[in-house]
Order: sequence, then structure tokens, then C-alpha cells
Amino acid sequence: MTQHTLELPEVDLVYDVQGPLPTADGRPPLMMIGQPMDASGFQAQVTLFDDRTVVTYDPRGLGRSTRKDGGVTNEPEVQAEDVHAIIEALAAGPVDMLASSGGAVTALALVTAHPHDVATLVAHEPPIDSVLPDADAVHRARVAYTRAYQDRGWGAGMAAFVAMTSWEGEVTDEFLSRPAPDPAAFGMPTDDDGTRDDPLLSELSWAVPLYTPDLEALKASPTRIVVAVGEESLKVYTGRTSIALAKALGQQATVFPSHHGGFMGGEFGYAGQPEAFAAKLREVLDRS
Repeated sequence: MTQHTLELPEVDLVYDVQGPLPTADGRPPLMMIGQPMDASGFQAQVTLFDDRTVVTYDPRGLGRSTRKDGGVTNEPEVQAEDVHAIIEALAAGPVDMLASSGGAVTALALVTAHPHDVATLVAHEPPIDSVLPDADAVHRARVAYTRAYQDRGWGAGMAAFVAMTSWEGEVTDEFLSRPAPDPAAFGMPTDDDGTRDDPLLSELSWAVPLYTPDLEALKASPTRIVVAVGEESLKVYTGRTSIALAKALGQQATVFPSHHGGFMGGEFGYAGQPEAFAAKLREVLDRS
């Protein structure tokens, strides 16, 4: 694997390439992106795709990619332009792409703005409120976990975040009226380290779930879009957003093994089923 730095006016983007460019077998490079996760989250998948040229990157302001624009917020449209710049730098034609969580939202913005960048997009559990019937209630729950983070620190915020994202079905008044969860009950720290810049728990990344996809542009794109959902996520927030987005695009969500982090190994304490996930991803990509 080789590390590269793409120096742009607003950011120095660091990306990694495993395998030759142009690709040895003529297949598109396989790019894997996440948000707020950086390239390290795809380690297990990169290893399992050693027969393909795989590209991963750190989004601006995360991991090794350094912002020079003075910004702190994370907008899908801006990050889409970063990914577009990397794809242009690869000079290998359109890529296949596995995009997960906020990375899937970035990928939808990318396909909208640059429809010829991606041959097949597997959009895995994009957190997009607007496709849900209870979008307003979901946002109220987001305000609540953000407030818990701002008032009491990371442990309190993460406990409230986990409570929301593990709630099954629509967010109801019953859920919104529950007392704030105890961080200790979720194995989270109860002390406050004073930081308030977590991209997941602060308002810095609200633009991700509040992104409204251009459904008509996505339908008209030459990109083959496959909305993916983990089998363990079907009833919870990111599962519901995946199913609803797929329906809005005129398809059924494709069920993948495991959960929201199903592609990951155990190195981050959130082990999925990386081998089974990779097998399903190969199956989906080979249908193109």
C-alpha cells in the first residue's frame, strides 16, 4: 500500500492505494469511504480485497488530512468535491465505491455533482433524516444528544447517541420523554474531559443527516446505485433511512451481513462480520 497526499487550496488530502494504477485486470479501482471514520476503519476490507486495487482516504480534518480553510464543519457537498479531486488524481476512470454511514451521504452528493465518477456505488446505511416520516422527531432526538454532549461531555453524549440509534421503529414521544441515559450503563465514561469537538456528537456534522438527496438526479445518473443495509440494522435509525432511501430511488435495500459497522474487524471494539461482508460486496459488485 502506498500513501499519497493531494494538496488542494483548502486541504491536504491523504489517501492510500493498494495495488497498481491503472488496474491490472481492467476493473475499476474500488474506493472505500466513511464519515466521520477515516481510512483506518476499512483495514479489514482492504485485506480481503487484495486482488483489486483499493483506495481509501481520510476526510478533511480527520486522521491525516489537514484542513487549511479554517473550517470545522462537515458538509457532504464539500467532501464530495474532495473525493472527486482524488478520483481525478487517480486518472483511472470511474471507480467502484463502498461508502458507509456519512461517507454514503458524501457519495450521494458526489454522484449528484459528478455522475461519471462512480460506476457502481454501494451506499451502506446513509443517515439521511429527510427520507423518514418521523424526520422532525429524529432531529429533536439529535438535539437532545448534542445537548447532553455540550452539557456533560463525551460519555453523556455518546450514551444518548447510542440510545437514539438503537431505538427500534419511529422516534416517538415516549422515547423523547425518557430521562437522559446514564453513561455508565452503556460502558461510557462519566467524567468530562472538557472537549467539545467530536464530529459525531457536536453540531459540526449536522449537515450530514440534514442533507436532502436530489432523488431525480440520482435516478438519472449513469451510476449504478445499490443502497445497502445491515441485517441487524433493519429496525433502527440507519436501517430505516436505508430502506426509505432505497424505496425513494425505486429499489429495495440490499441486505448485508451484520450491523452499521459490519465491514469492520474487532480492532475498534465494534466487530462486524468482515469476511461475510466482503463476500456480499463482491457479489453485488460482480452483478454490474
